[in-house]
Amino acid sequence: MARRKIVAGNWKMNMTPSEAVKLCADLKELVKSDEVDVVYCVPAIDIVPVVEAVKGTNVEVGAENMYFEEKGAYTGEISASMLKDAGVKYVIIGHSERRDYFKEDDVLLNRKVKKAIEAGLTPILCCGETLEQREMGVTMDWIRLQIKSDLDGVTADQVKSMVIAYEPIWAIGTGKTATTEQAEEVCRGIRQCIAEVYDDATAEAVRIQYGGSVNAGNAAELFAQPDIDGGLVGGASLKAEFGKIVNYNK
Repeated sequence: MARRKIVAGNWKMNMTPSEAVKLCADLKELVKSDEVDVVYCVPAIDIVPVVEAVKGTNVEVGAENMYFEEKGAYTGEISASMLKDAGVKYVIIGHSERRDYFKEDDVLLNRKVKKAIEAGLTPILCCGETLEQREMGVTMDWIRLQIKSDLDGVTADQVKSMVIAYEPIWAIGTGKTATTEQAEEVCRGIRQCIAEVYDDATAEAVRIQYGGSVNAGNAAELFAQPDIDGGLVGGASLKAEFGKIVNYNK
């Protein structure tokens, strides 16, 4: 069975609640699709108004981060159960900006993945290499380490329903995009890694996105690759262009 494409927008630290509601209204007709799962991953303060704004549409809501504890003295953090209760379905875990700016390591991210799954959320687990790592020829070594560490103790059935996003760090917000061949090569390598750790059925089921300056001009070619099941989209998700990415095959 062919994997269903999934296109998720990562809004990052953009959009006030009122701006978010307006954007949802502006994009509503543009992102309609019966063939692609559409997700808006939004800042925490926007979750409640965006969940309300997309009711009755084909859009699901995701969070950009979460903490692994259920509750307690963790000032400023948000738990998986809070997200679930607010109507969130997906959560981005391990984005390179979280790894870099906020020093999140694989031990922490593994705990987040497990907690998200336990709460009934679908993790969008990010992985990717720096330009220096690519030039050193260690891209797949690095990404395999991330995947194996972040999924330690996660079952095959749980992985089957997850999303993995390959984002070459050197292509995020830079305007640079990995070539179609580079993106497919790494996504295929991720799938092979999942097959080695779990089995072929799990590898065939898990959806793998490409992220890194995805736009209306390159989405169709990227998404046509056998191991690329959609995109995690940054800046373009805040524009009408996002509708063209969702409907890449129209």
